Amino acid sequence: MKVKILVPESLSEITLEQYQKFLKISKDNEDSLFLQQKMVEIFCSIDLKSVMNIKYNSIKKITTHLNNLFEQKPKFIETFIKDKKKFSFIPSLDDMSFGEFVDLDTTLTDWETMDKAMGVLFRPETQRHKHKYLIEPYDNYDSYDMQKMPLDVVLGSLVFFWNLSKELINHIPSYFLHQMESLTSQQKQTLEESGVGILAFMDLVRETSQKLTMLPDCHYINA
Repeated sequence: MKVKILVPESLSEITLEQYQKFLKISKDNEDSLFLQQKMVEIFCSIDLKSVMNIKYNSIKKITTHLNNLFEQKPKFIETFIKDKKKFSFIPSLDDMSFGEFVDLDTTLTDWETMDKAMGVLFRPETQRHKHKYLIEPYDNYDSYDMQKMPLDVVLGSLVFFWNLSKELINHIPSYFLHQMESLTSQQKQTLEESGVGILAFMDLVRETSQKLTMLPDCHYINA
């Protein structure tokens, strides 16, 4: 039985949702054969029953190809197109609102909420002049379904944050410093406690930056 498979040629053809799904499955599962099957099922968008009908040598080639994709060094990508809209990275981290900062701090530390973090960092463009642009005002991280965004954009933004992590921690937007007296006691407590999430994020991105993938290695057996 012949099975038609569309294998991703780059990380731009893999969505954040697919990556999150595989990470969740592989988190507590060390069965390499099962993980190979799930890799093909998830990243090639094919049902598991059809995967079982594919030659094992073909499965090995596909999973090796996919692992090679995840071993590539991600680059920062400022914009991407989704649903016919141009989404761009937040122009200035220093100008983040209190709400943006808190939402980012609480979602950027876990792959299960990474789509929500991306909803803070990327929003549709409203204006652009050469290299300068504006994006939609922040409402909430669920304004757009960011699970469908390309994985190369996600990984690139994480590496970007890793490169700026020390500055991000030591350079909390000056807005907060000037407006502390006007914040409620609850907001002050949240701001004082923030940084815990960012530090946890640094550990997450450090691992991503070093390994360039959070997928477990697949150990193949001889056919």
